[in-house]
Amino acid sequence: MKAVQYREIGAAPEVVTLPDPEPGPGQVLLRVAAAGVCHSDIALMSWSAESFPYPLPLTLGHEGAGTVVALGDGVRGIEEGDSVAVYGPQGCGRCVKCAQGRENYCLRAAELGIFPPGLGAPGAMAEYLLVDDARFLQPLHGLDPVTTVPLTDAGLTPYHAIRRALPKLVPGSTAVVIGAGGLGHVAIQLLRALTPARVVALDVSEEKLALARDVGAHEVVLSDERAAERVRELTGGLGAEGVFDFVGAEPTTALAGSVAAVEADVAIVGLGGGAVPVGINTTAFDVAVAAPYWGSRSELAEVLELARAGAVEVRVETYSLDEAPAAYERLHAGKVNGRAVILPNG
Repeated sequence: MKAVQYREIGAAPEVVTLPDPEPGPGQVLLRVAAAGVCHSDIALMSWSAESFPYPLPLTLGHEGAGTVVALGDGVRGIEEGDSVAVYGPQGCGRCVKCAQGRENYCLRAAELGIFPPGLGAPGAMAEYLLVDDARFLQPLHGLDPVTTVPLTDAGLTPYHAIRRALPKLVPGSTAVVIGAGGLGHVAIQLLRALTPARVVALDVSEEKLALARDVGAHEVVLSDERAAERVRELTGGLGAEGVFDFVGAEPTTALAGSVAAVEADVAIVGLGGGAVPVGINTTAFDVAVAAPYWGSRSELAEVLELARAGAVEVRVETYSLDEAPAAYERLHAGKVNGRAVILPNG
């Protein structure tokens, strides 16, 4: 089979040919219909040799969807021909977090060497993908795998962050979304579907601000040196009750802290390396800052239900497997409007 691999520290990903995988006991083999391209992959490929935690070569792709083509011994509850999405943050299945379906916070994954597909384990950017357990598969029930596959991360991650803030996002409140790209444009739709809050989107790109308005943002603000002042003006000087930073770099985390209202929830989702210092006279009183990671299995099921109801739709650009390296180049250059999706089987 053909696959996209990160093979050498500092090098661009390559399209290679590998043996077709076969399912062992308990495993499920998928023919991959779609695999998402994510900024997390770019962050991974920017790490130095000293800090890189995974063995190379690594098949990329932590967002995957496809069709079940073979079952290993003992697999129950799923059949060949089923169209499914893959839950990425896979855990041990036995610790207290996994028992709650919160495998994104598995307490033993690192100890046991369990990694998500594409982030340590072979990923979905290939013609076939082996999944270790059927519990990691969510049926699509008629959803298009191409437009749905980004929801396994770009939908699930903002949904997980937003759910935590729902008690604060009441009528009259404001939610700020920093970064209107792959995750941010989905977050705007989720906020509109789940809350009555006014949604303010910030980005450095006029094109992405146009996308933000198109998918439901009430207000858009250019993320420049006046951005915090503008958000304060829009909120009558009070700030926002929910702030979601999908960039996470030092300038945006500083912005997130500065626009947070009293008792606000701030979620730093992006991987830009920034942080929000919390303290008296540093943030508003009783601001809660979190760094959420991905989401639970039940939350993925809920996100897919929102997609079936038409409440959320990912804007995608599609590429062949051979075009995957170019898709990463476009993403790194900030030229992808929405989410890039690879079609490994055409």
